[in-house]
Parts: sequence; structure tokens; C-alpha cells
Amino acid sequence: MNDGLDPFDRASLIAAHDEVNAFDAVVPPIVQTSLFTFKDYDEMIAAYRGERVRPIYTRGLNPTVRMFEEMLARLEGAEDAIGFASGMSAISSTVLSFVEPGDRIVAVKHVYPDAFRLFGTHLKRMRIDITYVDGRDGEAVEKALPGAKLFYMESPTSWVMDTHDVGALTALAKAEGILTIIDNSWASPVFQQPIALGVDLVIHSASKYLGGHSDVVAGVVAGSKELIGRIRSEAYPYLGGKLSPFDAWLLIRGLRTLPIRMKAHERSALAIARRLQEHPLVEIVCHPGLGNHLPPGLSGTSGLFSFIFCEDVDVRRFADHLQIFKLGVSWGGHESLVVPGEIVLAQKAEPNSAVAFGISPRSVRLHVGLEGTEALWSDLEAAIGAASQKG
Repeated sequence: MNDGLDPFDRASLIAAHDEVNAFDAVVPPIVQTSLFTFKDYDEMIAAYRGERVRPIYTRGLNPTVRMFEEMLARLEGAEDAIGFASGMSAISSTVLSFVEPGDRIVAVKHVYPDAFRLFGTHLKRMRIDITYVDGRDGEAVEKALPGAKLFYMESPTSWVMDTHDVGALTALAKAEGILTIIDNSWASPVFQQPIALGVDLVIHSASKYLGGHSDVVAGVVAGSKELIGRIRSEAYPYLGGKLSPFDAWLLIRGLRTLPIRMKAHERSALAIARRLQEHPLVEIVCHPGLGNHLPPGLSGTSGLFSFIFCEDVDVRRFADHLQIFKLGVSWGGHESLVVPGEIVLAQKAEPNSAVAFGISPRSVRLHVGLEGTEALWSDLEAAIGAASQKG
């Protein structure tokens, strides 16, 4: 799209405006219904034959859900999108639409832990092999790709926040005729648009930044009409992970403020990451914005990152002394959250899960919310001081 706008301004414009809503409402009404009726036999049979696309049953198509899907597709620069009841429903439905027993998936290391568990359990039972590769190593990726059916990416990756040259990796997969999928939840369409980098399908846990208020669980996939149509026909009707009209309405609300929220998350998280980087009790800070430059295609950073304490810090005591940061899973909402690595490792997928996830027992993942930066830093600093075994 060459409209003279930078990506942030374009995202702001798309998120802020709808087409005309029913009753001239500035906020679109929720079509909260399970089914839709027909005026006569001919209209009904035309819909069932696919001769006329219109809502029949909300598990398949609903106007409020469709409005969210179309808005997200525009934000991602995609032809189409499809919403789901959760991020994992989006991941599982997408992957299962394109692989069969005997196929092989190549995935970057340190993917979202539940995606890792899905690949290692259910897909393994279906005789689908998974090859993990360091996405920072282009030669290793190129070597692993031949013969694969699908290439699954995250950038940045979960917990360790490794960033990749998504466009270059995608080109390697395209040369082998391999379908490419990326989880874009961390950056959102505001800071990364994988479709423009050549990726086929883009997945979001919409529970995170797209929703932005920690009051909805949802997922969405964007891509070409052909690929989204295949997901809609082959997996969506039968796995049952449909997005509800009310949740879609909440997501539409979230998309309107997405660009502004992402800028606020970025600014505060980067300030805190820099201070942690200088703290004598912090060994490593994993934040993509601390390097000399971002990889091609990534124009900004979000509020999620991790760090590793030195051995002189009691992580349990640190977590229990926090006041503003709350212990809680997920991220992307207005609130600041913390998850110690030890807690994630307690939910083991297999004996080497620490290696697979890249999580150190002394690591902590932070989501920096929309509270004031100075108040959040004071909270962290006090908790670190209380947890220091030298104090």
C-alpha cells in the first residue's frame, strides 16, 4: 500500500474508522444471535449451495465477527482473516489445515510453549515430524527446509526474544515451495507486517495486544483469500473454535486504540529494560530494542521482555515483594505482569523443556503495562532490593 503514510499513521487510520454502521452508530452494534433466518426456500438453498455468501449460523459467519476479521486483515495488509476462540485454536486449526501424517514441519526454536507442546504431543501422534532450528542462523534454516511442508516462525521468540530476518527466512522457504506461518502477537501489525515480508499466514493471540484490556480470549489468522478459505472450510467448522460476537466486538474496541497503546508500551518497557541492563543484580536483559538496530521488517518493540537475575537474588522473594506488577500469565493488557521462569518450567512438556523453551530458572518475564514508568521502576527496584541475598 503506497499511500504516503508511515506504518504507524496507516495503522492508526485503519483502526480508528469503520464503514457506516447500522443506525449510524459510531460504535458498531453487536449481532448477538446464534442463527439467521431466510425469507424463502430459494434464498436458503442458495446459501447452502454457496451461491450466496451470507450468515447462516454464527459458528460459521457472523456480521460482528466479520467486521473484526476485515479490520484485522486491513491492518496486516492481508486479503482476508478468520477469527478464533483462542490463540491456540488459531494455531492448531491453521497447522492442521495444511499438514497430513508423514509430513514434516520446520519451526524456529523457542516458540510459544503451548505451541511447542502441541507439536510434540498431538502432531507427533499423527506422525508429523518437527525439526527445530535457530532462526538467527540462515544457513541452518536453509539446510533444514528441504522436504518440509510448513515453516513455522516467531520473531521475536517467546521468552528469549530472539529476532529474525523474517523476509530472508521466508524467501528460503519460498524457494522450496514451503508454506510459511508466523506468530505476530508480540509486535502486532503496528510494528511488524509479515505479509509485506512474503509470509503466507500471520497468527495472533488476539487476547494480547489486539484486545488490549485483558477481558477477552481470542485468536485470528490473516492471509490470502485462498489460504484463509481453506482454513475456513477444512478446520474451522469441525474443530469448533469459533469467535463469539461479543468477543469480536471487544476486539474491535481494542483495535481502535492499538497504535497508541503500542507506542506507550514500547516507550515504558524500553526505559525499564535499559535500567535493568545497568542493574548490578541483573545478568542479562532480553529485549530486542537494546541492540544496535532492529531486524528488517520490525519497526518497533512492545512491552514484553525477559531478564535473568544474578545468583544473588531470590526470585521467589522478588515476586512476592512486587506491588504494582502482579503475578499472572498472558500479557498485552493495561496491567503490568510478571512470570518467573521457574513457574513455567514446573509445567513440563518433557524432561528437556528448559532447553526447548530457552528458559533459565533465574529468568523473569515482564509485561510492562500502561501504568507510569517511574512507579513501575520503583516497584521493581524495591523488590530486587528486598530479594537480594547480599542485603
